Amino acid sequence: MLRPDNDKSSVRPPAVAGLFYPGNANELRHDVNGYLAGGPPRTAIAGRPKALIVPHAGYQYSGPVAGAAYRLLRDWSAIIRHVVMIGPSHRVAIRGLAVPSVDSFATPLGQVPIDVAGRERLRELGLVGVSDPAHAAEHSLEVQLPFLQVVLDDFDILPLTVGFAPAEQVAQVIDAAWGGPDTLVLVSSDLSHYHTWSEARQLDAGTTRAIMDRRSDLPDEQACGACGINGLMQVARRRDLAVELLDQRNSGDTAGDRSRVVGYGSYVLRES
Repeated sequence: MLRPDNDKSSVRPPAVAGLFYPGNANELRHDVNGYLAGGPPRTAIAGRPKALIVPHAGYQYSGPVAGAAYRLLRDWSAIIRHVVMIGPSHRVAIRGLAVPSVDSFATPLGQVPIDVAGRERLRELGLVGVSDPAHAAEHSLEVQLPFLQVVLDDFDILPLTVGFAPAEQVAQVIDAAWGGPDTLVLVSSDLSHYHTWSEARQLDAGTTRAIMDRRSDLPDEQACGACGINGLMQVARRRDLAVELLDQRNSGDTAGDRSRVVGYGSYVLRES
């Protein structure tokens, strides 16, 4: 949902526009559409996506892998109205999960409103705290927004940064925000960091096997958003979600340098 420029509500401005993705709206939309057009959805499981795991690096590195997940949403753009976003807090150390106090997040493509009712419900349940600093410079959620703005029609977001939190705590938050067919859960995570291309291939293949087996014991060394993934996997087991790999590569595949790479994976989870 776009809001007029004279809207006086509190807005979290973009922190990594021009760094992780283009700061110009036309260029940004062009690039996102290019990643979405990278190929047909590689999926064998029919049905509406309920949750996605997507990477969050600069678009030149992880954009092609993220596009493999987001293009699945095009057929469901008229249905999905709420996106629960879960990403690691890279810059601010927090305990548990934190929501922002602002009314919307902005990107060069416009403003996306916060699901205020969903936020207040999680707070009333005592499941999350409020921390604007944990969101102010955080890229793990921001880089997802332009993709969502391009593929979805009219939606709001419930952004959650995760700090020191056990899988069960994250799972409780996901369960409380689960919603119905109009709600998508999105976990933002890269995979291994700063290994050679061949080492990363082996490490990330093991991470993918763990995700496909719906294990909830991934260490941070295998995924920077391991807490979010582990919580989602607990929910996936309880709700018997089907998990499918959409794309798994690393920055040596997408950006060229194979001496020190970061791994990326996109996965979709569907309800039986």
